[in-house]
Amino acid sequence: MQSAQSETTRRHMVDSQLRTNGITTAWIVKAMGELPRENFLPAGKEAFAYLDRSVPLGNGRMLNPPLATAEMLQAADVAEDDNVLLIGAGTGYMAALLSGRVRQLVAVESDAELAAAARANVAGLDLVEGELNLGTKKGAPYSLIIIDGAIEQLPAIIEEQLAGRGRIVTGRADGPVRRLAIGTKYGGQVALRPFADIEVAALPGFEHAREFVF
Repeated sequence: MQSAQSETTRRHMVDSQLRTNGITTAWIVKAMGELPRENFLPAGKEAFAYLDRSVPLGNGRMLNPPLATAEMLQAADVAEDDNVLLIGAGTGYMAALLSGRVRQLVAVESDAELAAAARANVAGLDLVEGELNLGTKKGAPYSLIIIDGAIEQLPAIIEEQLAGRGRIVTGRADGPVRRLAIGTKYGGQVALRPFADIEVAALPGFEHAREFVF
């Protein structure tokens, strides 16, 4: 996609998808209006960068729709002094939006190919390769945890990595329904509250244990 075309399509995405759906946080609108999403997609997928849908990254993983990303960041109320854990770095799009805006950012990615792409796409990214459902204690406790995808359950080990009164934003998979949810840690526990029904791709490793029927 040519640069002029990219800029035009990106502006249209901001105006038609973000602004019309209540995304008003200035830094999010500016960052998403400037950062080329096509740079975070596999070759041949660039034309899908600004559509209002998830785009395959390979190995069963997806880049979430622009609105889902913006909704998560706006709900997270990102602050400059936040110590952030990003679970599901993918090719680095969410990390690139957060980079330079927070005091510390640690990302986790389980797929080696995606992790390599994220490192290439985001200069200086502190990325841990490991299972997504384990998070990482490397920079814990975190004031903000963003799980960039839909999960069926929130593992206790990730709750433990969140600081008291810290926030967590994630996608939720409730059967076929996809939602975004937010929670704050009080008394050592996190209660997630849905705030938007929206397309968000599932992340591996967060499934409920399946019961066997004999």
